[in-house]
Amino acid sequence: MLTTRLSLIHRLQNTDDHEAWTAFVELYYPVIVRSLLRKGVARDDAEDTTQQILVSVSRTLVKQPYDPNRAKFRTWLEKITRHAAINALQRAPRDRALGGTTEAIALSQVPQSDNEQLLEHEYRRQLFYAAAELVEAEFEATTWQAFWRTAVLGESIEAVAASLGKQVGAIYAARSRIIRRLKQEIDPIAPSESP
Repeated sequence: MLTTRLSLIHRLQNTDDHEAWTAFVELYYPVIVRSLLRKGVARDDAEDTTQQILVSVSRTLVKQPYDPNRAKFRTWLEKITRHAAINALQRAPRDRALGGTTEAIALSQVPQSDNEQLLEHEYRRQLFYAAAELVEAEFEATTWQAFWRTAVLGESIEAVAASLGKQVGAIYAARSRIIRRLKQEIDPIAPSESP
């Protein structure tokens, strides 16, 4: 079961809580990297910048405990990510990305709400993938394949049913069971973490 994210954030105040930091990095590292990539930061720079962001988060949480009444955690994290992206784009070598500074200026003019939505989207995507990884083994391979191909890859239910030799109704039932199971993993997390 995935842990409650608000409690995880509070546990991060203890730098010796390696389990909490491991869980946090597993969840947020890909979220931050994808957010930086979508902002125009190169892959290598995005990974380096993500590490810098995680160090910054660590230092900040040790100095000043997270207060959910001040701001949502992901809003705060998006501000850090946005500033780091601007800095990374401005540092970009002139010969690598023409207009690195232009991209930074453009990014700085994007409304904050758009950036928050981007990080929120990436966060929810990562929650889905983490939950999917947890529950996949609970289902037969063809059941999981039917779900994945129709719900995630967007293939038609009829085509997947034909290729797997299943009835269309069986595909709908498989999708329903797996979606219900995924919600059991995700629902306790998403509402409890208003950050």
